[in-house]
Amino acid sequence: MKLMEQMILKDGKVLPGGILKVGSFLNQQIDTELLAAMGEEIKRLYAGDHVTKILTIESSGIAIAAAAGMAMQVPVVFAKKHKTSNVDGEVYSSVVHSFTHGTDYNVVVSRDYIRPDDRILLVDDFLASGSALEGLIELADAAGAEVVGVAIAIEKCFQGGGDELRAKGVRIESLAMIDAMDDDGGVSFRPQPEA
Repeated sequence: MKLMEQMILKDGKVLPGGILKVGSFLNQQIDTELLAAMGEEIKRLYAGDHVTKILTIESSGIAIAAAAGMAMQVPVVFAKKHKTSNVDGEVYSSVVHSFTHGTDYNVVVSRDYIRPDDRILLVDDFLASGSALEGLIELADAAGAEVVGVAIAIEKCFQGGGDELRAKGVRIESLAMIDAMDDDGGVSFRPQPEA
């Protein structure tokens, strides 16, 4: 998605340790025009896949998932990073590692929200090592639901998570695919097919 690449080049900041800061347009502050365009692009990419539900993880993936859910007219469910008092009853759970925060989370979703007949699209802001997506796939599998694919805002290809998941047969559509980032703030993208 050229618009996403342009926003990364214009407003993204490369930080030490392979971190790309996109807080000015995607995480802490959200460019709503970009968000709406992302929702429409995800809808286009998965048209015909009969998605019944979108699953993401709190918190940065929620806005993107909601934009896709509105465009596709399907509900959005998000996995919480901790079981809180407002998550009652039985849950599906999985442990995921956050590359950005350098910690593990036990993510949970109420069993009421994912059903065996669901066709789930996973949505998240970043794909680095793939741990979050593996955790979400585990949640969907535990429910007996089918994961039809993954939509990612920004994939850091140099960290290999996307390649590993694709090798396992997971369909991944990333709106921007970064091949490399350098210490001087340079970003290079993997060419993508034209829409």
